[in-house]
Amino acid sequence: MALTYQAFFQHELEQAIKSEIERLKDNLVLAHGTFDFAAYKHQVGIITGLQRALELVEEAEAIANGHEGRRG
Repeated sequence: MALTYQAFFQHELEQAIKSEIERLKDNLVLAHGTFDFAAYKHQVGIITGLQRALELVEEAEAIANGHEGRRG
């Protein structure tokens, strides 16, 4: 099955975001003693933002495929 450019791009983007989330999580676990609380909150905020980006990708895909999705 041949992937369109858009499908390939979406897949690669999702994989890159997931890899970055895992990298940041590993940094939190491995360097937990070296982060001050502000830096910890910043890293968690980045992870949360990337997870939200993945949710938006899924929502956009559902809308593009003709499903309502959730808007608001």
